[in-house]
Amino acid sequence: PPEWVPPAGWRMRAGTVAVCCLLCAASGLPAARSSQGDREPHYRNCVRLCERNNCSGAALRAFGKMQPLHMLATGWRCADDCKYNCMWATVGLYIKEGHKVPQFHGKWPFYRFLFFQEPASAAASILNGLANYVMLNRYRAAVPFQSPMYRTCISFAMVTLNAWVWSTVFHTRDTLLTEKMDYFCASSVVLYSIYLCCVRTLGLTRPWTASLFGALLIVLFGCHVWYLTYVHFDYGYNMAANILIGLINILWWLCWCLWNRARLPYVWKCMIVVGLLNGLALLELLDFPPWLWVFDAHAVWHFSTIPVPFLFYSFLIDDSLHLLDVKRE
Repeated sequence: PPEWVPPAGWRMRAGTVAVCCLLCAASGLPAARSSQGDREPHYRNCVRLCERNNCSGAALRAFGKMQPLHMLATGWRCADDCKYNCMWATVGLYIKEGHKVPQFHGKWPFYRFLFFQEPASAAASILNGLANYVMLNRYRAAVPFQSPMYRTCISFAMVTLNAWVWSTVFHTRDTLLTEKMDYFCASSVVLYSIYLCCVRTLGLTRPWTASLFGALLIVLFGCHVWYLTYVHFDYGYNMAANILIGLINILWWLCWCLWNRARLPYVWKCMIVVGLLNGLALLELLDFPPWLWVFDAHAVWHFSTIPVPFLFYSFLIDDSLHLLDVKRE
């Protein structure tokens, strides 16, 4: 039986509502965690004096006239510049006294390039998004829309592109809203990958099973966002939840690939993707001060995932064409 797919208009409205809900939820989250650097008295005094001397009255008007347009357009304020300059003053003091470089507000210090707060991670996010966009177009060109997995794969690509957009925005300008949108959208990609696997393994023969499972994932995702937004934003819980769904995603895909490796010779591509994602995720555990104040472990991880979409979409193309051949028989 063909995969059950909601009407196109319903899908568009549902996507719009989901994005609006994420934005509203993220905007209501509490302040970001503190770190050793921003608890330092030298940093706090520096910020207080800078804001008092430069962020009010005539000094603030002078700052507004001198501020470059690209900084104004991306929301950099006088107080943000104070924090940035005082961060580097504190880092210099730590290095001078022979101490380890501290983090500030849960992040390592990075050199700002133009309006990019974390230039390496932002560039890597853009390249990941471009890789997914290129392969989405290649999938559309290679796979007829009659393929049973066509709409589900296209939707997966859209969810992934949305996540890389917010990753780019977050690494360009870290605010409460952009941080939470980055977290929530990253989780949505993993959950949709689980749904994609469910459709592939169960939904083609039992479409309502996949539909009910998809509804369950939406409810769980909504509860996850609600808890982090209105109950308690717990970074440890968020990480544990993402590790759990990540393991489910990896094990489900891997088990399906192993079960079908003799019948579907192209599943090796999916198995390599699963292995790569599992191995590359270990880079996040390194957590070292950024090289040249630009490249940290997170940026290295983002750069390392750029080739992954080329292999995974190649698998999706092969599998979608196979399913189309089976449907025509």
